Amino acid sequence: MSKHDDSLDTEEHSTSNDYNWIADFVYGGIDGAVTTFAVVAGVEGASLAVPIILILGFANLFGDGFSMSIGKYLSDKANLEQYEKIRQIEFRHLTEKTDHEIGEVRDIMKTYGFKGKDLERAVEVITSNPEGWVDLMMRNEFNMTNENVNPMRGALITFFSFITVGFIPLIGYTFKAFVSFSDKEMFYITAVTTLLGLFFVGTIKSKFSMRNWFVCGIETALIGGMAATIAYLVGYFIKNLVG
Repeated sequence: MSKHDDSLDTEEHSTSNDYNWIADFVYGGIDGAVTTFAVVAGVEGASLAVPIILILGFANLFGDGFSMSIGKYLSDKANLEQYEKIRQIEFRHLTEKTDHEIGEVRDIMKTYGFKGKDLERAVEVITSNPEGWVDLMMRNEFNMTNENVNPMRGALITFFSFITVGFIPLIGYTFKAFVSFSDKEMFYITAVTTLLGLFFVGTIKSKFSMRNWFVCGIETALIGGMAATIAYLVGYFIKNLVG
């Protein structure tokens, strides 16, 4: 095996059991930036004062961020509990319905191209190890794994990402007293920096897909821009409706 292959094997081995935080970071970051920017855009569309932007923006930032992280935690915890429940049922079936379970293993291995003696040998090897047997059934019969599921880490990363990226639309307004921009200029600057933040999160998203990083970045920024535009128009419409 070449030195390059050895390095690849080492890298895969060292990271295979590590928690993959990218998905949770992207999930929290996109929602944080989009929802907070939507609040800012809606308030700006309604021509309300900067203190209102800050009050509603920070209320959304921490309230929605906490809600998302709790939702992430409870969802992952429920998935692990469901996984473990089904896993224990499968272990019981190994002794109560042995022939049926062996038949299911045989059917699964056929889908991988095993035939004849190779098929029977594969079934024999798999069914000789209860842990591997149940793992095969969980993956192929129920399409379930417990890999990369960590409720606490997922919740913390989601909250951190939501707060960090979601703060971008509020930076300018938070420190507005120290700059000389008008409200309109501040909104335009906020729009640009938020879209850049979303673009950055989109490029991170490309790390776990086969898509081009630039395309992922642009797509994420456009989605955020659409959400903010809708919020701005709603605020503008309501302002004129009740004004």
